[in-house]
Amino acid sequence: MKRILFACLMMLGIMTKAQNGYQIGDVASDFNLKNVDGKSVSLANYKDAKGYIIVFTCNTCPVAQAYQDRVEALNKEYAPKGYPVIAINTNDPIASPGDSYAKMQERAKQKKFSFAYLEDPNHIYTKKYGANKTPHVFILQKTAKGNEVAYIGAIDNDQEEVNPQKETYVQNAINLLLQGKKPTVTYTKAIGCSIRWKKESTTE
Repeated sequence: MKRILFACLMMLGIMTKAQNGYQIGDVASDFNLKNVDGKSVSLANYKDAKGYIIVFTCNTCPVAQAYQDRVEALNKEYAPKGYPVIAINTNDPIASPGDSYAKMQERAKQKKFSFAYLEDPNHIYTKKYGANKTPHVFILQKTAKGNEVAYIGAIDNDQEEVNPQKETYVQNAINLLLQGKKPTVTYTKAIGCSIRWKKESTTE
């Protein structure tokens, strides 16, 4: 009976983890998604990277829009230090026409994004990572094991940019990683819009 109960608990833990996506310390798998310039992008393309700032976002969410300039600033500050931003549009373009590939291209051109902006039309990697809001950040660190998840959550705690004493979670985490230390805060709650899911999405 104890063995059956243990097996059930183990299965429940596996299912919960699968539903929630990656956890801190997990090794993230690579992807191959289309960028707004028409080229495919994967983590392996960034040969000199020490890690990555993966931002699940979209065109249409007001919260995601409020953070676009901050995402651009993160790339400009940390890409030269080895942590480039890679943004992934989570939303189904049928459920949210403003998130079509053409609209992504328009937004990237309008905002002069210096980072890759990829589409994930079937939510394969959105689900694999466990993103559930826009924006939702996953910081990966290159290690001997692979691309380990070092931080999950919000960019900061000041959506309206009115608090000069705000907690800059992503910047704090990367600054510590660059010093060879682990982030002191590894998880925060992502605040933003719910993802616009495809009615029948394809999974890997």
